[in-house]
Amino acid sequence: MEIFNHNANFNFLGLRKYSIGLAILLMLGSIGLIVTKGFNYGQDFVGGVAVQVAYANPVDTNDVRQTLTKAGLENSLVQAMGGTREVTVRLQPKDDHDSAGLTGLSGDEAATKVSTDIMAALKSVRPDATMKSKSFVGPQVGEELRSDGIYAVIFVIVGIMGYLWIRFEKRFAIAALATEVHDVLVTLGIFAITQREFDLTVLASVLAVVGYSINDKVVVFDRVRELFRSSRNATPEEVLNRSINSTLSRTIITSLFTGITMAALFFFGGTAVHGFAITMLIGILVGTLSSIFVASPILLWLGVSKQDLMPRSKEDPALERRP
Repeated sequence: MEIFNHNANFNFLGLRKYSIGLAILLMLGSIGLIVTKGFNYGQDFVGGVAVQVAYANPVDTNDVRQTLTKAGLENSLVQAMGGTREVTVRLQPKDDHDSAGLTGLSGDEAATKVSTDIMAALKSVRPDATMKSKSFVGPQVGEELRSDGIYAVIFVIVGIMGYLWIRFEKRFAIAALATEVHDVLVTLGIFAITQREFDLTVLASVLAVVGYSINDKVVVFDRVRELFRSSRNATPEEVLNRSINSTLSRTIITSLFTGITMAALFFFGGTAVHGFAITMLIGILVGTLSSIFVASPILLWLGVSKQDLMPRSKEDPALERRP
């Protein structure tokens, strides 16, 4: 199945000045937004209270959420606990509109106050609700999770770079590193400008975006290597253009169907997975565009050539040590 002609020869590299310029502007803009506006961190990163509630009869999480909202607990996050009779209610403090009144309270005091308020609201609608447990997560834990998340993203990107350095050549690794940094920054920049809640689910999806994005680039890079070795007189720009054109249908189809899956997860998966789905949708779009318009221009700028990808024999003078 092909959307575009396998032998098409659209000059993607001819747009490299515009595509690279736009990519740099998006990266700088994203960095500016992250520094100035920051993220709207969820309870996983800022702390708060979690209350586990059990029901004698099945309950819908949307009904629980609406009940808490009517009771004045607007910041509550309700998640099902492996069935239809247990839910976890999480409430985080907000400095500007602390609806639960958590600010200034100790951990035990906050947990007691919130659990009392939550159970009073839930029992007024469903008397069969009972509290199973309550816990408080301090902001120090959130700080640790944030730093661990940053280290995880860096580790993944550097690991991918090392793999491509070994699997292909150092120029491919540098191009992959640059585009992966671009994809992550632009995705995070969108979260900064929209102020959507940033929690552990979103962090996990950012790592998934890194893995998904590199998949497209490896496909293009593999075709670049294949065409360099099989072409005799083609210039690097011609080889890179042919590589993008020949893999374009595969790239678009893969992104399209993955996007449809994430859209279905967003619309039908419930609020608990909204963050994951929307981050993946953003990452799929950004990663696909960078695979087509950013990665190959960087390779051309780095001076990739046929000689870099041809296997060398042990007798190759280039490998001999010189005194």
